Amino acid sequence: MSRFRPLGFIVLVLLLQYCKPAVQTTPAPADAPASVVALSGASVLIGAGDIARCDANGDEQTAKLVDSVLRADSAAKVHDEVMTLGDNAYPSGSAQDYAQCFAPSWGDTAKLIMKNIRPTPGNHEHLSNMAAPYYEYFGKAAGSPKKGFYSYNIGEWHAIVLNSEMVVNGAFTPEDRKEQEDWLKKDLADNPKLCTLAYWHHPRFSSGWHGTEIRMMPIWQILYDGNVDVVLNGHDHNYERYLPQDPLGVVDSVKGITQIVAGTGGGDLRGFGSSTPGKNSAYQIQGHYGVLKLTLGKEEWQSVFIDTNGRTWDAVGGKCH
Repeated sequence: MSRFRPLGFIVLVLLLQYCKPAVQTTPAPADAPASVVALSGASVLIGAGDIARCDANGDEQTAKLVDSVLRADSAAKVHDEVMTLGDNAYPSGSAQDYAQCFAPSWGDTAKLIMKNIRPTPGNHEHLSNMAAPYYEYFGKAAGSPKKGFYSYNIGEWHAIVLNSEMVVNGAFTPEDRKEQEDWLKKDLADNPKLCTLAYWHHPRFSSGWHGTEIRMMPIWQILYDGNVDVVLNGHDHNYERYLPQDPLGVVDSVKGITQIVAGTGGGDLRGFGSSTPGKNSAYQIQGHYGVLKLTLGKEEWQSVFIDTNGRTWDAVGGKCH
């Protein structure tokens, strides 16, 4: 049998692989609430992924939005933290990208963002010396260099930050992956908090251009076994929330984890890979820059997507496991 393919077949394969879906801007909801009801004594985690570009101003807009929330919460003495969900500085996470693209927006020292930041790296960070500029820029806030996983407490919640590049990037060894998994199991075992969330870059489930990353299943299994409540991701440049699921993608109303993708921090926006939402996809938004705000209470959580025009979308919440 011939090993050569017709030219038309090769062109079709290349088009399917590299053509990104067109962005069809999601219409604004007519009944968007003016604000999310705060939970008594709650803390706030706010942020997004896929952030800073020098050739566009979406990151400046989301930075202003985050800073405005931080200032209002600071006046009310609310405990806030800022998350990033990876791909913080385009195109390659270099020192120049951080200095010229991230620093003028989310890294602006006149804003409160850097005082509260809890970052995670993405694939673009690892294009520059295995994310060395990322670790240098964020310092201790980024965790141990070349590892990138760490945890912290925010009010009544425990937050776990993972490095998904350790899972999907062949430059990391099986020993590196095992080290992160072993650390995660111990961190969960040592955590006395009822409520726990985790975040990293590559989503286990996604209807976006990159799509589902099945290699994250072992991490999901550990989190599921550890009764984690919410997982947050970036990588796909849209917003998408999934119903609570187990690691196999089966709806689970008892122990299931709610996953939210918010890769809307300023990178080029993308459409979804299909007009049909992924299995158990509960809410999708495309064509809007914005940030995800989580209000974290003692035994429950609320979340809302806030676009850069101040509109709120997909107000939802749940009880901790």
